[in-house]
Amino acid sequence: MIVNKKEQRIITFLLIFLMIITAFPVLFSIIVSFGEATELVKGNYIPNGISFHNYQDVFNKIPLMSYIVNSLIVSLSTMVLQIVISLLAAYFFVFIDFKHKNILFIIFMMTMMVPVEVLIVRNFQTIRSMGLLNSYSGLILPNIATTFGIFLLRQNMMQVPYELKEAADISGVSDFYFLRKVVTPMVKNSIFTLGIYSFLSSWNAYLWPLVSTTKSNMWTAQLGLRSLKAADILTNYGMISAASLIVAIPTLIMIFVGQGRLEEGLSKGSIK
Repeated sequence: MIVNKKEQRIITFLLIFLMIITAFPVLFSIIVSFGEATELVKGNYIPNGISFHNYQDVFNKIPLMSYIVNSLIVSLSTMVLQIVISLLAAYFFVFIDFKHKNILFIIFMMTMMVPVEVLIVRNFQTIRSMGLLNSYSGLILPNIATTFGIFLLRQNMMQVPYELKEAADISGVSDFYFLRKVVTPMVKNSIFTLGIYSFLSSWNAYLWPLVSTTKSNMWTAQLGLRSLKAADILTNYGMISAASLIVAIPTLIMIFVGQGRLEEGLSKGSIK
């Protein structure tokens, strides 16, 4: 397809316009976070000078670092468990022969159509009956299995030549050894992709931590941001912007570090 100069200019203009729209909220939050609360009340959204008071006040107002540590523990634990369970389940669907395997996988895929909100009440009742409210286990356990992860790794594992599995069976190699030494290195990009997706989903989760925790010492970063907004009668948007930027740092690090593998893992997992 040949694109002339006029069409190229239009495409470039649209891309720049979309980039500005996408980046504006982030840039606006950065600017507001360095402003004084009195300036924002007066409608002066562009500060006269740079002030770090909002960043200092965030840690004085709420135990933000404690909330971030809670989010890190929950997110990293969820990520590791999702990877392990998805690896085992995907290997089961690809390399283990049994009746009605495809039908069972279709049933698994159908669960992706069920909204998470539908399962909140049942998950809450289960966690409460196990005495796991206000605990890391209660925050982690309902999210350790993911249909998306199983699907992603299964699609990638289907690219592994089945002859390798047959050779491993002839050699007497166990399934666990074959998975660890042969399959896992060949699907490492998809594993990395699943890890990033799992971490970001868990880090940004709001509804389940809100339901399963009543004690502030178990709150995650997202609940900490909400408490910051509810703490004052007059909302300090500069402080909220500063807290939001601090909370976003781990997710930005994950995305920037793993951007290349994320794209490669998704593209490999989408084809067979």
